[in-house]
Order: sequence, then structure tokens, then C-alpha cells
Amino acid sequence: MDYSDLTSKLIDGNTRAAARLITTVENDIEAAEKIINSIYPYTGKAYIIGITGAPGTGKSTFISTLTKSYVDLGKKVGIICVDPTSPLTGGALLGDRIRMKQHFSLIHY
Repeated sequence: MDYSDLTSKLIDGNTRAAARLITTVENDIEAAEKIINSIYPYTGKAYIIGITGAPGTGKSTFISTLTKSYVDLGKKVGIICVDPTSPLTGGALLGDRIRMKQHFSLIHY
């Protein structure tokens, strides 16, 4: 499948396209490689920061604080949480909506 239309919309800031692409990346490793390679030239000076630790060690609190710091500096932040221990898929995307909810209103387009 050709994902160029969705990636073009993503690059233009379309959040629905982003959601569809995230779902595709999660479910299709071959498509994931194509999608990531096609958007990489548009990532500018993006950083990927990995946070890991045992349950209850404060990862979500740390991520929330880090997010606020970057947003306060006028930076854009995207958070993707993955549970690599999912018994169904071996890795599941998570949405920590309770803790991250406070940042939704901070997003500036």
C-alpha cells in the first residue's frame, strides 16, 4: 500500500493522519519501515528520548515534567508509550491519559 497521501497530511499537521499512521506502524512492521523512512527528512532536529524502568518508579511523572519543560521552551512534544510486555502482541502502545491530560491544553499549533 502507498502511504504517501497520509504522510503528506501528517507533514501538514493533520492529527488524524498521524493516528492512522501510528496504527499502521504498530500493526505492520514492513509498512512501518516505509513510513518512517518517508517522514524522516521532515523531522528537522527531532530527538528520541527513551525512558524505561520498573513499575512504580515514576516514569510517567518524569515524562510529564519533562514534557512541561519542553513546552515551556516553545518546543513541540510527541509522546508514544509502549508496553513491551504485552502478552498479546509483545509490545502495545499505551495512552497514559490521566497523567498526560494536563499537557493537551499546552499544545500550540
